[in-house]
Amino acid sequence: MGAAGQNRNVSSCLRAGVRAGGPDAFGALFDECGRAVYNYAFRATGDWSVAEDVVSLTFLEAWRRRERVTPDGGSLRPWVLGIAVNVTRNLARASRRYRAAMSRLPPPPDVPDFADELAARMDDAARLAAVRAALRALRPGDREVLLCVWSGLGDAEVAEALGVPVGTVHSRLSRARRRLQAHLDGTHPLPGQRERRPAADRDKTNQAPTSRRRGGPSENPP
Repeated sequence: MGAAGQNRNVSSCLRAGVRAGGPDAFGALFDECGRAVYNYAFRATGDWSVAEDVVSLTFLEAWRRRERVTPDGGSLRPWVLGIAVNVTRNLARASRRYRAAMSRLPPPPDVPDFADELAARMDDAARLAAVRAALRALRPGDREVLLCVWSGLGDAEVAEALGVPVGTVHSRLSRARRRLQAHLDGTHPLPGQRERRPAADRDKTNQAPTSRRRGGPSENPP
């Protein structure tokens, strides 16, 4: 039996176990998809704690929907990521309602936040803030496609997770990458891309060093 056949058998066994609610099957499902769900949630929210909540709620919802898993098919990762997308949307809506309610309360007195001051001096924090701002500037659909791809899904799997055609995934992904890179303007490269130096620095690097003796004759004779 070839590798493809073995993978199909593994997927079929996992699907059957998940449908039956087997603890071992859900443990294997978490091992396969947990990291991808966490990465998606953190990139979507920028909050470690919220990302952990998304992981917990995603697999709780997967347990509730286990009977919807079909016996045949490939990896369950698109199914799990699709649940994670909906969970993240719901948490974002709840967060907006909470902020709206809190905005109606009297503001607390100003207290210096030394943690924020320290984080602002860290390059990693600055890069994360820039990427988060760029992501917020994208359309929701474009952002979801991009985050699903960053979580390890292929184009067809993203289409399955979000319930859209593959062609829509292609167009949204292209537009998201173009607008995100334009927003970052080369100062904070995307994952997997090399940072671009300013043109002035590149020119200095490419120039050959010159030397001149102090007090010596000029380079051009009279």
